[in-house]
Amino acid sequence: MLAALAAVNEGHVPSYGHDAYTSETRGRLEELFGDRSRVFFVFSGTGANVLALESLVSPFNSVICGETAHIYTSECGAAEKHIGCKLLPVPTSDGKIDRDGIARHLHRLGDDHHSQPGAVSITQATEYGTVYTPDEIALIASFAHEHGLRVHMDGARLANAAVSLGVPLRAITADAGVDVLTFGGTKNGLIAGEAVVFFDPDLAENFQYRRMQGMQLSSKMRFIAAQFDALLTDDLWKRSAAHANAMARALAEGIRALPGCSLTQLVQANEVFAILPREHIAALQDACYFHIWNESISEARFVTSFDTTQEDIDSFLESAREILGG
Repeated sequence: MLAALAAVNEGHVPSYGHDAYTSETRGRLEELFGDRSRVFFVFSGTGANVLALESLVSPFNSVICGETAHIYTSECGAAEKHIGCKLLPVPTSDGKIDRDGIARHLHRLGDDHHSQPGAVSITQATEYGTVYTPDEIALIASFAHEHGLRVHMDGARLANAAVSLGVPLRAITADAGVDVLTFGGTKNGLIAGEAVVFFDPDLAENFQYRRMQGMQLSSKMRFIAAQFDALLTDDLWKRSAAHANAMARALAEGIRALPGCSLTQLVQANEVFAILPREHIAALQDACYFHIWNESISEARFVTSFDTTQEDIDSFLESAREILGG
């Protein structure tokens, strides 16, 4: 990424994305996702999610999502503040929602006292590190479309999901019926940069103005484009995601063997969820910081990345064995 940034840090080009670097990289992504796709670069994942959803719904609409969804739990109400819409959570034990969960919110349609469902948002890979199959996504999209709902995908870890499933990116997006995607760059190695990808060109018609009004238009956009270009070169996106996933599996195997520890979710991408002995959590966090996901059951969340090493894993597990007496 740093080399890619340095390579475009010479000379002068037109600003705000009207340069060859941005145009060529946008074209590479649109080829990857399909001929009907339209790609727009932005700064942040939260900004991408808000603007993508704003393209699908009005302030009087609601968005159906999992109760663990990042847009619901971790973006400080950004969608609700900036769009004015309501988020309707669906209970989920593994981060994945289904038709029944969506259907429970399809009531009081046409009632002017009630927010009207306008979209479904799913996360791939989910906040629990689990992965929707292409068929599961297609089923959700078909059901949503039958009821007049659009489908948004928060793809912050889309690369990890695609590698886990062994499928192309478009197999779990455009080909499965997703309408708009937030394609994560930062969580797969970019220093800063995300993309909003539309699979229905009509939905993208006014997005250039929405992006500017939403304060997500970069004057020096070639620096975002260059990073995505590097990510696409020689399948770096795939190699980085595959490595992160492999490190998560190695970490999970080690944690499973620790005394008093147990995994709570399938390890399908690059996240590991485990219950740890409450009295040892502080000491374990000193050995390697991790996030406590659910305080009530001492459930911890570990995330591996493109630069996690086997030595990192081994060092933490060794410290954990000493702390836990295993």
